Amino acid sequence: MSNLTHLSPRIGRRSAVSLVIGLLAMAPLAAMAQTPPTAGQVVKLVVGYAAGGPVDATARLFAPVLARELGQTVVVDNRPGAGGAMGGDAVAKAAPNGLLFFFAASPTITISPHILKAMPFDPAKDLTPVAPILSYYNVLVVNKSQPFKTVPELVAYAKANPGKVSYGSAGMGASNHLSGELFAVRTGTQLVHVPYKGNAPAMTDVIGGQINMMFDIVGSARNYIGSGRVHAVAVTSRERNTSLPTVPTMREAGIADYEVGGWYGLYGPAKLPADIVARVNEATRKALASEDLKNKLIEQGYDLWTGSPQMLAERAARELALWATVTKGIEVQ
Repeated sequence: MSNLTHLSPRIGRRSAVSLVIGLLAMAPLAAMAQTPPTAGQVVKLVVGYAAGGPVDATARLFAPVLARELGQTVVVDNRPGAGGAMGGDAVAKAAPNGLLFFFAASPTITISPHILKAMPFDPAKDLTPVAPILSYYNVLVVNKSQPFKTVPELVAYAKANPGKVSYGSAGMGASNHLSGELFAVRTGTQLVHVPYKGNAPAMTDVIGGQINMMFDIVGSARNYIGSGRVHAVAVTSRERNTSLPTVPTMREAGIADYEVGGWYGLYGPAKLPADIVARVNEATRKALASEDLKNKLIEQGYDLWTGSPQMLAERAARELALWATVTKGIEVQ
């Protein structure tokens, strides 16, 4: 008994010391468990289009505000090509560690799968929806020296000169490409599509007269319209856009049943952990609610669209089914 009595305090002290050491060792692990693995590291937003276009410009407005909400550096990484698919593919093949996200324009998610012969990834399977960001519509702009300034004048000219009216786009399958395809179908005209690696180089060629016209996102086209470098013909929305109140809709201009819109959303790689999805979704909502970013986006003609990852997934699925019919017969190598 005396030996046991003599040993028991030592055992107690050793146990206490072991317990303290164990708790100290577990503390960093507990902290790590509460913080997604992106903390303290640079987050990249991949844009699938060239610098200077509307997707890139919006991502660059969004990145610093998201960085503020996340408490870490966020940068934009341009990877243009294949109508945005090259950027999406880079994210689809990335490790799901919360360091790489796809700042996606909807055509890459809902149109490209139908028309790219070699779509490098499956958006529904290879990406994780994280957060919706905004909705947008296009405006048809023409080179200011063109003989047509209205939709009826354009239709008449195109019918009299089949295959001689060209329009640019951000690439095959982009929303402005499909805006042109739908315009040609609805008006019975034959237009020549000229794809670029982004809206900015296409707009440069409209201004320079290398192509006749293009459908551009209202936000990025507004400055060119206001400065007189291009002429606005019509918007693709059902209602007039508040930032271009004098520009008619396609429906008002005489094309019934014409409406083409799109959206931006944030995606991560497949199997992105739920805690990272939740953290970035919350940060995105807060960023879009901030007055500085919200006002800039609204002024540029965008409609803010915030919500859950499920909302983004459901809208993408609906529009993927919708564009399946419009894109029949269109295929890109």
